[in-house]
Amino acid sequence: MLKKWNSMSLIVRILIGLVVGVILGLAFPGLRWIRVLGTLFVGALKGIAPLLVFVLVASSLANAKGGNMSRFRTVIFLYLFSTLCAAVVAVFVNFAFPVTISLDGMNAAQGYVAPTSMSEILMNFLTSVVANPVDALADGDYIGILFWAVIFGLALKKAGEQTRSILSDLADGISTVVRWIISCAPFGILGLVFDAVSTGGLKILTSYGELVLVLVGTMLLVALVVNPLIVGISLRHNPFPLVFKCIRQSGVTAFFTRSSAANIPVNMELCKELGLDEEVYSVSIPLGATINMDGAAAVITTFAMTAAFSLGMKPSLPMAILLSIVATFSACGASGVAGGSLLLIPLACSLFGISPDVAMQMVGVGFVVSVIQDSMETALNSSGDVIFTATAEFLEWKKQGKKLPL
Repeated sequence: MLKKWNSMSLIVRILIGLVVGVILGLAFPGLRWIRVLGTLFVGALKGIAPLLVFVLVASSLANAKGGNMSRFRTVIFLYLFSTLCAAVVAVFVNFAFPVTISLDGMNAAQGYVAPTSMSEILMNFLTSVVANPVDALADGDYIGILFWAVIFGLALKKAGEQTRSILSDLADGISTVVRWIISCAPFGILGLVFDAVSTGGLKILTSYGELVLVLVGTMLLVALVVNPLIVGISLRHNPFPLVFKCIRQSGVTAFFTRSSAANIPVNMELCKELGLDEEVYSVSIPLGATINMDGAAAVITTFAMTAAFSLGMKPSLPMAILLSIVATFSACGASGVAGGSLLLIPLACSLFGISPDVAMQMVGVGFVVSVIQDSMETALNSSGDVIFTATAEFLEWKKQGKKLPL
């Protein structure tokens, strides 16, 4: 039975875990110990991810031969452009399907401090860059991890062959540990699905159903229309094999773990499967977990416009487009702000003159619907990291006359 289980593809095993989790969650919601499987899986991924990123980036740079700058520029452009597109799509979806909600009796989010300006977000971002490297590794601060990994990697370029070989062997060893953890994904997904089903997340639909539908619809539109368009136009090739592969192998895992950091090892393994250059994806994937924020931009825009509609305002199209630009740059700094994308809602609301008290009530609504919102947002963000990393590399392959693995 063990041989047969291991012979099946990981996706099939994850689907089995998902189905079993739903069945157990509905039939035996009292078996709380099952959720421990999900907690251990996410904890293991989050635990190994900072070390994986640091060692892989440092090793790649120390042993790099150079010539990857054009691909990095392309990846960063695609990240930022797709995030802006997601915010613009959210604007038009909200104009087409305006949602109003009652904020009576809705408590403002307590214990959270939202940034009040773009300068504050930028300062948080820059502070994270120069964070103590040990603290960055312990806290999972990927901006700080990337910065120090790049510094160490460049410093070790002049190290002896044996030193660089040891660093490369260490990176291989950590990658092997990651593969062992990912092989446990079916059991982790089982525990995560059981937890979601047994705690009755569907209650959200009765109170904020329209808002959830707009959020989900916007993110599906970005994932299945906008991102494929960007890839298709860039590569002049059918984008859906790549998009569906990334959604299936990265998006599904990210949906249930609800953590971009935990999904970094999964994305790196997928990049390796696609045959991408480790020198590029070892940097672009953790960078994408920070600045590729399609889902966050859609969430910030949607909540700000819902707040405006709920107060009887009618935002003009130019103001809404300005909101999408602010949401884009705010989303890129979300990881440097405690609370993630939801705490950037007050900044977006301020464009419409909405008071901080009302804006923080919207943040409270965000935490209520976060079971669905955060899952969809993470799945969109994380799968996009691989999609655009692969797109940038495939562009180079086309120039060299190589056949794309699509």
